[in-house]
Amino acid sequence: MNSNDFTSGAILPKLLKFMLPVLFAMFLQAMYGAVDLLVVGQFGTNADVSAVSTGSQIVLTLTNLIVSFSMGVTVAVGQKIGQKRPDDAAMIIGTGLVIFAVTGLAFTVISVLGAGLLASVMQAPAEAFDVTVDYIRICGAGFLIITAYNLLGSIFRGLGDSRTPLIAVGIACVFNIIGDLVFVAVLGMGASGAALATVLAQLISVVISFLIIRRTKLPFEFRRSHIRINKSGAAVIFGIGTPIALQDFLVGISFLVMLAIVNSIGVTASAGVGVAEKVCAFIMLVPAAFMQSMSAFVAQNYGAGMPERAKQALKTGIAVSFAFGVVMFLLTFFRGDLLAGIFSGDSEAVGNAWEYLKAYAIDCLLTCFLFCFIGYYNGIQKTTFVMIQGICGAFLVRIPVAFLMQNIGNGSLFLIGLATPCSTIIQIILCFAVYARFSRQERSRK
Repeated sequence: MNSNDFTSGAILPKLLKFMLPVLFAMFLQAMYGAVDLLVVGQFGTNADVSAVSTGSQIVLTLTNLIVSFSMGVTVAVGQKIGQKRPDDAAMIIGTGLVIFAVTGLAFTVISVLGAGLLASVMQAPAEAFDVTVDYIRICGAGFLIITAYNLLGSIFRGLGDSRTPLIAVGIACVFNIIGDLVFVAVLGMGASGAALATVLAQLISVVISFLIIRRTKLPFEFRRSHIRINKSGAAVIFGIGTPIALQDFLVGISFLVMLAIVNSIGVTASAGVGVAEKVCAFIMLVPAAFMQSMSAFVAQNYGAGMPERAKQALKTGIAVSFAFGVVMFLLTFFRGDLLAGIFSGDSEAVGNAWEYLKAYAIDCLLTCFLFCFIGYYNGIQKTTFVMIQGICGAFLVRIPVAFLMQNIGNGSLFLIGLATPCSTIIQIILCFAVYARFSRQERSRK
């Protein structure tokens, strides 16, 4: 437990030691979609690329609901560990297992039975419609596996262990690559093969992860009797996780709206934005890793009654991720074609992707602030504010700006993409305003 104790010692080394495995795990996670699109882009058609783009965005939105909601488990477990109450952490985990089993079943039903409706709502291009439906349905059939896969990671991050999730995602990534090559490159199954490879890879990862867990020494004894709904534990999980999940879901909806706008332009534009989204998964890795790490780091210090140390961790995370953001801005804005060219050999799709990526390059300079703030507010249980700022950015800025740019920009993907940094700016302003308010309140109490 000492190596996972964030309440003492120099902040930067401990934060980086915890963050780097999270970063590598997210890198490998990003490789999932990247390899899917890379293989499909090389051995499939633009219709297959469009299907993976649209279908994966829908699946990602539902998956993010699980990941966001599981933040309730991460923060609650982290705080119990910080308070030196490991038995309560075991109770939280057992309650979470039951809740997420039910959630996984519900999402399975929604995505399998509603695949056609989801593809229609997303205005999937006619050439790619049937393939998109198949992709959603295959991924949807594996939602229980996807749920278990993501819940395991959230539990161990709450315990201060970011290495076990890294091992799990590494295993999954290797098998996903093998599956893509077999199902797409050899058997010619296109987007459906990519979906099947993803689900099977995560199944193998979950099985192996459980074997690893059985041999891992936990800071408490976890028994079968813990696997039940505990009212107080459920209240904590829902209280922390629901606002985060709702915020991420509505933000995901705003990105789906943007993708639907692009889909209405045509299959090549859809394929280009699909490529751009996969590139974005990589250029945003560092701030996204700090967001997840910050939640666990801050939760322990907040639970231990050390708010100033939590604030210092926030400032440290922003400084490190901003340095990386400058590099990503320069690379993406000026040579985004090189990044997009990795995933597609179609020059028109690459050109569309680069145009869209220029807007995201600007966002690279902004997310280092926003993501660290979100991680900080999650860690101190201000998840209702996280929800409010996310909804404001999505529905008051991102969607209106995207529609406005569609109407005045003659289909310019750069102008449509500017909706994202515009919303990030508003969210950062809200985060700074609330931070200043909290600081004034703390000073007045002293």
